[in-house]
Amino acid sequence: MGTTGQGQAGQDVDEVNVPPVRRRSAVRVLLAALRLTVVSAVTGGALAALVVAVIIKDVPVFLTGGGVLVVLILIGVVAGRRSPAGEEPPAGRIALARIEDLRATSGESADVPVKFRLTVAPDDRPAYRVKIEQHINLVDIPAYRPRGIAVVEYHPDEPWKVLIVTRPTAEWSRRAEEAEIDSAPESTLVVSPDMSEGSWCMLTLFAFLAGAALVVLLFRAELFTSGDGDAAAAKPPSSSSSSTSRTFSTSTTVSGPSASLLTFGRMRVTAMELEARVDTAYVTAITIEDHRMAVRGDSTRPVSETVHLQSLPYELFPGLVREARTTLGVSDPRSWRIDVTPGSGAGAGPRIRVTVTGKEGTAHLDADATGRVTDRRAVGESG
Repeated sequence: MGTTGQGQAGQDVDEVNVPPVRRRSAVRVLLAALRLTVVSAVTGGALAALVVAVIIKDVPVFLTGGGVLVVLILIGVVAGRRSPAGEEPPAGRIALARIEDLRATSGESADVPVKFRLTVAPDDRPAYRVKIEQHINLVDIPAYRPRGIAVVEYHPDEPWKVLIVTRPTAEWSRRAEEAEIDSAPESTLVVSPDMSEGSWCMLTLFAFLAGAALVVLLFRAELFTSGDGDAAAAKPPSSSSSSTSRTFSTSTTVSGPSASLLTFGRMRVTAMELEARVDTAYVTAITIEDHRMAVRGDSTRPVSETVHLQSLPYELFPGLVREARTTLGVSDPRSWRIDVTPGSGAGAGPRIRVTVTGKEGTAHLDADATGRVTDRRAVGESG
């Protein structure tokens, strides 16, 4: 029995509970932003008052600015010594999620940061969309494919905090294998209401400069003996260009004494580089040779007729090449090639063909998306 539409029984309760959670988070962010704005503006004004006082030789202004800074420092020290409220963090819950899409962003180490788009389907609330980024080991990446089911941990009070459980229990693994989850609409996408680190920095800088500018304006008569000069800020012209193409292809060649693509991890890293070049993970053909990898694609093809670059079991390909070179009757194979194309039929995975060539002729074997050999043609066999 699948989990399609699970959580509908708790929809009425959830629709009442989620808005207050988001409102509380928004109010908390608003109060923090207001507090930061006031402190930054006062700090900027106090520092500006010290500078202005030195320029115009005004002792009261100097003492006022210095006094405000001392008060701010004392408040910061007292606030830093206050014990935290000691509130327990919200407990996470386990649920199933449908992988809508994934993209690895780099490959410098064994753990690769991967961006996921998920449909999370809790047992007690409607399914919703979320975007996350999580580090996944290179060996485990083939287990996560578009339209696949994963076990996740989410926080009911903060549904945008989702973590993929890479080692679920046997019970949840069984549920994930049997589950079927429909995609939630894009309108259900949840995001964190918290401001980004860059937004906080910009707010601090703006409030600081605004406070300093206010003090300078108050003493502009003493500071400037001539009229105010206005400087017009030049806004550089902006230009944008866009281009679309129906078909694309690209390739890359690795070089060096030990630069074979059979080296562990090198195929996936090379696939990431090609994905970045074509700006999509969906292609119609992949060709891999000892020192070369190439991809082709067509932007008009539906997703079901393409191959997702990051979903292939690259870590199993060297073993397939080794099996093809030793079991198909080619005693001294001069070259090998892997061709990956979309499978035929609805729901069919990609077709992986490994071809080896030697003095006896050419032979090949076929495998599925899990690396399991499904067919083989030794030297001299027809087909």
